[in-house]
Amino acid sequence: MDKQAIRERVWREMEAKGVTIFPKPAQGRIPNFVGSREAAVRLRSLSAYMSAKTIFVNPDAAQLAVREFALRDGKRLIMATPKLREGFIMLNPAEIKNARKAASIRGAFKHGRKTSIRGVGVDLIVEGSVAVDKNGGRVGKGGGFGDLEFAILWEAGAIADTTPVVTTVHPTQIVDEIPMSEHDAPVDLIVTPDRIIETAHAYSKPRGIIWELLPSDAFKQMPILAELREKR
Repeated sequence: MDKQAIRERVWREMEAKGVTIFPKPAQGRIPNFVGSREAAVRLRSLSAYMSAKTIFVNPDAAQLAVREFALRDGKRLIMATPKLREGFIMLNPAEIKNARKAASIRGAFKHGRKTSIRGVGVDLIVEGSVAVDKNGGRVGKGGGFGDLEFAILWEAGAIADTTPVVTTVHPTQIVDEIPMSEHDAPVDLIVTPDRIIETAHAYSKPRGIIWELLPSDAFKQMPILAELREKR
């Protein structure tokens, strides 16, 4: 199956099983799922999480609890703004009084500050997914932003090969196989409400941005790309 067929199947199955929650419909989104908060609790048991001082987390609703717990646990939180139009936001837990509100997209803009992420060391990446496989394959909602976020973090020197990449999902989102390309960022660990799965690490992580694959309007739509290109 190609990636879009996998997305459509997972969205359809999750809706049929009644395991999607607000915002709805799941189609076209990183689906929020029943047990997303429990998966976030389980993620907190990872040694990579416990030792991390700075965590990057995607801005989707399915990972809201992950962002909330990171702030509650005293970790510096970095979020991508929607479609990377305004780059990245950093939240300092010492400055946050209400972690749940600050962990939302609106709250992050209010309580955080924009950051270029250059020179910022990220200890753990948590990505949202539509589907994953046990080899480490991952597919998002189709815009390519999760993979681009990873590439930007690499390009800015914020991460390395050893930086763990985790995703929290419902079991329905685990599929047999996902086709992967050179720009696709795989995951090291899959966390569901009930268990933690270490993937087979079958895919290499991309090293930075593959500039020739970017659409012509990317630098206008995402100024952070233009900044990184100028500093190369």
